[in-house]
Amino acid sequence: MSKIILASLFFSLLLGGCGQTYSASPQPQATQPPVTHIRLPMGYIPNVQYAPFYVAVDKGYFRDENIAIEFDYSFETDGISLVGANNLQFTLASGEQVLLARAQGLPVVYVLGWWQDYPVAVVAKSENILHQPADLKGKKIGLPILGGASYIGLRALLNVANLKDSDVQLDVIGYNQVEALVSDQEQAVVVYANNEPIQLEAQGYAIDAIRVADYVELASNGLVTNEQTIAENPDLVKRMNRAILRGIADALANPNQAYDICLLYVEGLAQADEKVQRKIMFASMDFWRASVLGHTDPLAWENMQRVLLDMSLITQPLDLSKAYTNQFIQP
Repeated sequence: MSKIILASLFFSLLLGGCGQTYSASPQPQATQPPVTHIRLPMGYIPNVQYAPFYVAVDKGYFRDENIAIEFDYSFETDGISLVGANNLQFTLASGEQVLLARAQGLPVVYVLGWWQDYPVAVVAKSENILHQPADLKGKKIGLPILGGASYIGLRALLNVANLKDSDVQLDVIGYNQVEALVSDQEQAVVVYANNEPIQLEAQGYAIDAIRVADYVELASNGLVTNEQTIAENPDLVKRMNRAILRGIADALANPNQAYDICLLYVEGLAQADEKVQRKIMFASMDFWRASVLGHTDPLAWENMQRVLLDMSLITQPLDLSKAYTNQFIQP
């Protein structure tokens, strides 16, 4: 019996010795890169139109890229200026904002085309007849502000019809286009094609609408960074893009699931008209689709620059190759 005990004791000590030898030379462990906090100016209130971003958060796509995302919905946040000064690394913005900023010397760069088509449209009650851009002549047209994407889109349509501002009556009305049209305060209003037309039809109004995207291709909404971030941290740009592109792809592939995720992020959505809100989200998706998600078309930038030059918002052509890039949209 004593021999068995001694043998067992010896075997245990041998195993213990082996264990000590192994632990004294640990295998190197892979280190995770630190989490990067990103505050992202959205440019609008929480809305189903941001479904890809909510999907990317909910499914952990930002987390997979070691990014902690914070959505900034404040209208007081000037995302383009903050990114241009490198106070923030990213913002959502449209093509005209990028070119106007670069004309002022801000080194912003568009790195992901979220919306493939420019979403601005002009809508009127059917009795006011609005079938083509030429029908805008002589109309009283309400628009949110005398600037921004709505004004750029309207001017693009006027240019198509060889019309000037003086050929129409422009009326700044804020963001109450539906009410202004319904009350006949305006003969036509400038809207987003994926939003207000759906609201008007849901209220039973017969409308005519002309979409900018049906007449001219312009650089639309996307992700913008700056030259310093691209030079010093290109991997962060790639990671940010990967997370967003996964969110877009998922939202397009599973729209009903995407809507359910939006319920977690959009306050009041559960109490809103679900049929209308789903239509708005589905209509938005049509603007995101592309053979290559995230790609931005050089022609859209050339057209946008021409519109801004015609409006005298920029005084000379810019080097467009510095204003946007498609290099960060590949996996």
